[in-house]
Amino acid sequence: MWELSTHYLWWILALLLIAGEILLPGYFLIWIGLAAAAMGVLLWLLPPIGMLAQAVLFALLAFAACVAYARLLRPRLERTEPGHERLNRRAEQMIGQRYELVEPIVNGRGKARVGDGQWLVSGPDLPLGSTVEVIAVDGTTLKVRASA
Repeated sequence: MWELSTHYLWWILALLLIAGEILLPGYFLIWIGLAAAAMGVLLWLLPPIGMLAQAVLFALLAFAACVAYARLLRPRLERTEPGHERLNRRAEQMIGQRYELVEPIVNGRGKARVGDGQWLVSGPDLPLGSTVEVIAVDGTTLKVRASA
């Protein structure tokens, strides 16, 4: 029978771990798989390493790969671009905008024209046609104040 070199076994393990990442995504198995691939490269370059040393080295490489991901790559992936904090939050994008009342604010409630529609507004009592500035959002109601 033919015998498989140890570095090939590490590369097979790496492929299995990376395939596991594809089946169960979570950004965890891929880093351990890359550590296994690195072990295969190390054993290809330095073949006479004992099994215990291989296991310890693999554990260190896997730990280092996971820490590198958590400290270096993950913060870059989670960083949001300026201005995207309100993406898909249409009402919050209206904060600071000025609109005209199409219904007067009476007892703290009224309506303002926003684009081709109308939004509920709450704020101080103001007459029809007043210009208001959005200062906050509460669900689908815009909190406004009189605009100068």
